[in-house]
Amino acid sequence: MDAAQLLRALPKAELHLHLEGAVEAATFAELAAKHRVDLPAHDEPGDLYDYADLTEFLVVYSLVCASVRDRDDFRRVTYECLERCAASGVRYVELFFSPESHLEHGVALPTMLDGILAAFDDAETDLGLVARLVPAVNRELGPARAVEFVELVQAHRTDRVIGIGLDFNEVGFPPEDYVEAFRLARRYGLHRTSHAGEVGPAANVRNGLDLLHCERVDHGYHVVDDTELLAVCAERGVPFTVCPTTTTYTTVFRDLAATDHAIRRMFDAGVTLTVNSDDPAMFGVDLTGEYLRLHELQGFTLTELAGLAANGLEAAWLDDATKDAWRADWSADTDRLLAGQEYDS
Repeated sequence: MDAAQLLRALPKAELHLHLEGAVEAATFAELAAKHRVDLPAHDEPGDLYDYADLTEFLVVYSLVCASVRDRDDFRRVTYECLERCAASGVRYVELFFSPESHLEHGVALPTMLDGILAAFDDAETDLGLVARLVPAVNRELGPARAVEFVELVQAHRTDRVIGIGLDFNEVGFPPEDYVEAFRLARRYGLHRTSHAGEVGPAANVRNGLDLLHCERVDHGYHVVDDTELLAVCAERGVPFTVCPTTTTYTTVFRDLAATDHAIRRMFDAGVTLTVNSDDPAMFGVDLTGEYLRLHELQGFTLTELAGLAANGLEAAWLDDATKDAWRADWSADTDRLLAGQEYDS
């Protein structure tokens, strides 16, 4: 068994995965045609996923959202997303999605949930994969809208809607603007995480933790710019959901092979990392590929990567009994995979 095969078989969780970013280019083009959404000129559907930075990426992301409109669309794209996860050995997913980007096209939240949760049921039956849902605040719509959004999520909540996120562009929309919304989410018993320190400063990581009471940090790379905060996060065991390939598109850390890449520095500082694929269809990756990039470009050993996979389960928003049962199963399967492997451990 070579490294790629081992990493594919490794039991994993995905904690930073956007539904809309997982829509395959061909599916995107088909749904856009179905709903008469105008797309940029392109020769092949894959050409649609060509962008230079976060701003260009978000434009395309919005077009994908505009193309997913009815229950069947949501069921289809969710099931295709979870199939991709299962093919990378993923056993549990906490899936972000962006309701605000569909609401603006007249899609009701219950329609979205109906399709997504139907796909969750089918994936659990067909693939043995368990999934939960994390609606994300579009920070660009402002603090008042964020409060309304949390109220909407709560009004239509089921037991598989387990938390909220904070995403879209950090620039100009710092965490401190969303204290009221996150306080409300906490009161409702929703778990909380925030995209922070991807393109914004380390202060966004600090404020996401201290002011929004986030339990995880999504991306968080600029934490390396604040050595004190880096040490605090390591000591407290704050989980960071890092996405290797995304860094090469949206951040200043574009060379994954660089010895001073943020992910390598975070790991070396003792920060708890989980590996994720973020927007896999849009960036042409899968979760196995993300692990393999860390192995080949940053020198992570297979044993270290198995530890990062285990971190995913520990950082998941699961009850203790489920974690205990899964931990035993995942550990046994991981030990069997690593036993006798010929790579540096």
